[in-house]
Amino acid sequence: MEKFLAVMLASSMACVVTAIGIFIVNRYSEWVKRQSVHFMSFAAGMLISVSFLHIIPESFEMNDLSPVFLLAGFLGIYLSNRLLSVYACHAHDDCPDLAKGITPALGIGFHSFVDGIIYAVTFNVSVFTGVLAAIGMVLHEFPEGVITYMLLQRGGIDKRKAAIYAFLIAGATTPLGTLISYPFLHRLGQPALGALLAASAGALVYVGASHLLPALEEEEGKYTLVSLAAGVLTAVTIVLVGH
Repeated sequence: MEKFLAVMLASSMACVVTAIGIFIVNRYSEWVKRQSVHFMSFAAGMLISVSFLHIIPESFEMNDLSPVFLLAGFLGIYLSNRLLSVYACHAHDDCPDLAKGITPALGIGFHSFVDGIIYAVTFNVSVFTGVLAAIGMVLHEFPEGVITYMLLQRGGIDKRKAAIYAFLIAGATTPLGTLISYPFLHRLGQPALGALLAASAGALVYVGASHLLPALEEEEGKYTLVSLAAGVLTAVTIVLVGH
């Protein structure tokens, strides 16, 4: 019971940190809108770097078939984007923008769900191991909430709905992943977790490379490269602290 309470506390803390990020970006939306290009460049640097520096290598150690799941995650998000654009958008003139917002947000949601599973697995090894893992993982929850909110707004969703959806997608999915996976931990081995990690990494790389970076090319922000470098530096810090 103590171990279960500890893992739920950690995943709930991640959810709260995500909610704080969403609240701040919603509360100061006008300022965030003016600075959106810098947030997007920061997000691109962080998501891509965390994927390549931590998630992908970790998944490769867990499962020899991780490259296959990495490709599946990347192509899965791409195909979801295409299907949403082609089949679900015939009645909406602004649906291409909607697809650009919803699809990557769902990719982040999948990653957050996997985060919840990781919390459950690491705390099942020991509380100390779980705490060490949680330190690094919670650090990226704040910008993850901000990124999800911005993606949904960029897709044309109004502020209130974007905040609610961002919380459900990027925040609530983490404790949900913990609750669902915890009772079945004895059946969830490293290969299965490695496959999930690889798929989530593929989704995050797609979000960063196909949605965020191209948007930066359309902007004329003076400090986008600085913001991009800050995102990379944040990712490096998360990886170092997490290890």
